Amino acid sequence: MKRKALSFLAVISLIWSASQLVTAQSVIPARRPTGSSGYALPLAGHWNTGETPEGFTPKYQMRLLADGRHILPWFQMPSLDASTKNPYWIDYYEPAIRNAARLRLPISFIGTQWEIWLSSNKEYLELPLAENPNVVSPAGQLQHVVSPFGGVSAWHAVGKRWTQTAWIKRLQEIYPDPPYVLFISNNEHPKLEWPQVETDARYLSLHGKGRDDDFKRQVTSEGWIERYRALQEGLRDGLADEPWQRRARFLAYNAVGPSHFARWEGWKEYSLYVPGRIDPWALAWGGGSAPYYVFNWSATTDFTVHSPQIEAMNWVFMHEEARRLNPEFIFELSTWDGHEPEAANDKWKYYQQLGQQFSPERYAGYIKFGLWLMRPPLVREFRAYRASVSDFEKYFAPVLSAVDRIYRNALLREFWQKGQLVPNRAAVHPYQVDVPREYQTVDRWYLLNTSLDPPRPWRLNTALPVFSLALVQGQAPRRKWLVYAHAPLYAQAEVSVTIPDYRPVTIQAPIEGAFFLVDERRGQVTELK
Repeated sequence: MKRKALSFLAVISLIWSASQLVTAQSVIPARRPTGSSGYALPLAGHWNTGETPEGFTPKYQMRLLADGRHILPWFQMPSLDASTKNPYWIDYYEPAIRNAARLRLPISFIGTQWEIWLSSNKEYLELPLAENPNVVSPAGQLQHVVSPFGGVSAWHAVGKRWTQTAWIKRLQEIYPDPPYVLFISNNEHPKLEWPQVETDARYLSLHGKGRDDDFKRQVTSEGWIERYRALQEGLRDGLADEPWQRRARFLAYNAVGPSHFARWEGWKEYSLYVPGRIDPWALAWGGGSAPYYVFNWSATTDFTVHSPQIEAMNWVFMHEEARRLNPEFIFELSTWDGHEPEAANDKWKYYQQLGQQFSPERYAGYIKFGLWLMRPPLVREFRAYRASVSDFEKYFAPVLSAVDRIYRNALLREFWQKGQLVPNRAAVHPYQVDVPREYQTVDRWYLLNTSLDPPRPWRLNTALPVFSLALVQGQAPRRKWLVYAHAPLYAQAEVSVTIPDYRPVTIQAPIEGAFFLVDERRGQVTELK
């Protein structure tokens, strides 16, 4: 008789870290707390898979585990033609996978966009119109862009191709019974956008011209749900061993709701919102890695209203919706500071023009705000594939430390698992353009009012001296709050922060962030060291 598999969100609380196993008492599904449920303790990861020896390689990860760091090991997804006899790949995969097997760790594989072959391989490009997965114009012109109205069978075939490789078979032999295996797509292959659906002959044959925007978003969404499910079924079917098939989960970068929700009048053009559903991705994927990024190509910063901290507040209600649609949906948080040293639009260069420095301490404050706002089971940092540990470990260290501290501190652990995020209903989210009726009353604002807040109304470029939020446990008059605050530009002393339905408290807000316990019964405010 087969044992029923634990959900991934429970398994990640059963992680070996060095020689210490997190006990079964901490196995809690990662969901909004109701009754006795709560959040799984988080783990750290990275997008850099060590494609160069100087990067975040499996050997580097094994050293982190030996040092007691709480990570979910990550590996490069084996390429279609990588040889299992190549000494480089043997050294890359085998020692670390054997160690993961010895410790009974879940493992993860970071992949390219698996559907890329649909638009680059003759086998799929030359399929007839009805079966072709790419956009085909009414005049018969083929584009190297996948379509939600194209053939479906090719999606299954290409998925199966990725997991029938020699190395995936070899890894299943080395580690036949992992508790869970994550496969993560970078999800950046060109897709037909809903405003352009009338450029595809299959859409026109099905629906004709002149349909309204909601209809176009609806049929586009349904098309992606069907095709990405077929892709994942192919990936699963290609796995040779039943435990891997049963325990595999497939995630995609940015397969989460639009954080830019209601920021400007054109936000729906860059979303797949339909009445009653913010987007289709919880039905199309097993999880999403949300980009908590200070993008270097946009005006976003970490110290203004147009910031990841403010935009991420939209994800709270979107994640609630995703969990209703798919209770096993995994919400992962990806972090990045916009630093691309070679790029003209490198965010650090922009900050330098403003007379600012983006230090590891500043990054730490920013990371912890997103981490405690969303409480994801996984937080994954991004650096480009050529990034070296020697150059960037000091910026990965704040991610590791933010996670490890939760395991070390019983109070933080308790609030992480069972605290309730406190909405600030004394104010509203500054993004209020064209909010659909069904979302007009949901909580979207969690930034606490402070004595340093600039006068309202705020613009996108309004600088915010302090970012703070709170979690609460218990009932009045015996409530306890965990307050977190960070000041991106300058440490702020003696800041008055108002806790909703309670009173103002005075705290410090350092650049790297700080936690405070507020005890209603005792009337005390204590900084956590």
